[in-house]
Amino acid sequence: MAYAGAPNKPPIHLGLILDGNRRWARSEGMPQLEGHRLGYKNLHPIAVHAVNRGVKVISAYVFSTENWNRTQEEVAYLMDLVVWVSKHEVKKYLKDGLRIVFLGSRVRLSDKVVEAIESVEEQTKDNTRGIVALCMNYGGHTELAEGVARMIADGVEPGEVNVDKLAEYLYHPELPSVDLIIRTSGEQRISNFMLWRAAYAELYFTNVPWPAFTTADLDLAFDEYASRQRRLGK
Repeated sequence: MAYAGAPNKPPIHLGLILDGNRRWARSEGMPQLEGHRLGYKNLHPIAVHAVNRGVKVISAYVFSTENWNRTQEEVAYLMDLVVWVSKHEVKKYLKDGLRIVFLGSRVRLSDKVVEAIESVEEQTKDNTRGIVALCMNYGGHTELAEGVARMIADGVEPGEVNVDKLAEYLYHPELPSVDLIIRTSGEQRISNFMLWRAAYAELYFTNVPWPAFTTADLDLAFDEYASRQRRLGK
C-alpha cells in the first residue's frame, strides 16, 4: 500500500544542497565570495522555519570533498567562514535551541577549523529543538569509505557486516534517513550528498539561488512533498 504524506506533513530529515551562492552574488553586483557568507546567514532563518514546521533534522551541504578543487582563495575563504560561524552565527542557533553537528571528514582540515567545529558542537550540544547538521568536507563516497575503514579497525568480522552494522559507522549514525532533499539554483543532481541516507529521499529542485531562497520557497517545497506518494520500495 502506498504511503501518502498527510496535508502539510513535513519531512523529519530535510537535506539542503545550497547551490548558487556565487552566481547570485554576481547578479547582485557583489564580490562572488560574499555570496557564501550571505548563504551561511540565510541558513538560520530557513532552519528555524523548518523546525517550526515540524522538521527534526536539517542537513546542509556547505563544503564537499570536491570543493577542494576550487581556487585556493575560495577554499581559504570557505574555511575562514567556518571559524566565523563558530564565533558569530552560533549565537543565533543557541538562542533558538538548535543543536549544530558537523558531518564530514577531518582529513585536510586545519587545526583552527577543527577547533571551530568542536567549539560549535560543544556550545550547542544541550539544545533539543532540532539539529542542524553542517556537511563540511563531506562526500557520500568518503563517508562510506571511512566507515568501512573504522569497521576494519574495530575488528568487525565479514560475517557481521550488514546494512545495520554499516549504518552504525556513518558520520553521526544517530541521524535518520533523509526524507526530502532540496537543491537550489537550477541544477538537478545530488552531487555525492547523503548517498546512504538518501536512498528513498524525495527530490525537489528550484531555480531560486540559495541566498535568495525564502521561507515561502520552503513552504512550496513542503507542499509539493506532502502531495507525493512515498512507496519506500513497496
